[in-house]
Amino acid sequence: MPITIADIELAAARIARYAHLTPIMRASSLDELAGCELQFKCENFQRVGAFKFRGACNAVWALEESVAKRGVVTHSSGNHGAALALAARTRGIPAHVVVPEGAVATKVAAIERYGASVHRCAPTLAARDAMAAQIERDTGATLIHPYTDERVIAGQGTAAVELIRTLKTLDVLVAPIGGGGLIGGSAIAARALLPQIHIFAAEPEGAAEAHASLQRGARVTDVVPDTVADGLRATLGEINFGLLREHAVQTLLASDAEIVAAMRLIWERLKIVVEPSSAVTLAAVLRHREHFAGKRVGVILSGGNVDLDQLPWCH
Repeated sequence: MPITIADIELAAARIARYAHLTPIMRASSLDELAGCELQFKCENFQRVGAFKFRGACNAVWALEESVAKRGVVTHSSGNHGAALALAARTRGIPAHVVVPEGAVATKVAAIERYGASVHRCAPTLAARDAMAAQIERDTGATLIHPYTDERVIAGQGTAAVELIRTLKTLDVLVAPIGGGGLIGGSAIAARALLPQIHIFAAEPEGAAEAHASLQRGARVTDVVPDTVADGLRATLGEINFGLLREHAVQTLLASDAEIVAAMRLIWERLKIVVEPSSAVTLAAVLRHREHFAGKRVGVILSGGNVDLDQLPWCH
């Protein structure tokens, strides 16, 4: 069955006890730079520092008790793993997270801090899938995929619902895209609440699978990602690609240099910490101003989990 706004509303009710209602912030100087009114939905203030907690929490609490008690498993380079670990802790069930070698150290530390069992594997999607499947067989845990799980997508859509319900009107919505869970849920919510809204997925040039897929009219999965935005290196999911097409989402690209510059601007003007995968949204707006001139633009800042010893403008 397709995911609907009703599923997202149900997710919002399900996670209300556990997830934060994140703030919306503005900076007039950024409006001047962009030539539009920017309304930033700050998911860097969400639990675990990223929007991922919304989807993980919805997925965990949607499980029947007999299933939930066997635990959950996923593969993740960081934020989804931490989110699932914390969501599982809120329900008192085991969590297993398969982490590829080379993942950001601070994100792996967060997964462990929230109480999940960490299983390391080779840095390939095939290795991640294989190890997660083995844990699923060995433990009876339920696989909660980072972005193709319908419960996860519905949970991610709750951020856009909060943004739109608070502001009442928006001309444009912009969110990052990696695997496509956030933009998929956001597109469902935005199209249902504001049918005439324009929806853009911001994507790094070095990991432009969604852009290539929409241009080709078929899902592209052979891109080798090369971008500072580590949270956006995932392969675009099939269900997520379908949602892009169904809801007329357009992609906008930004270079790593533009992403780093936008990340620094956000730190400087909004006084908040965001990671490169968040800053891609502002980078895309500033590069493609013609789409936004004079409009009211909702921008989802997806997270703020940064290795402070590896700030990209310090090297």
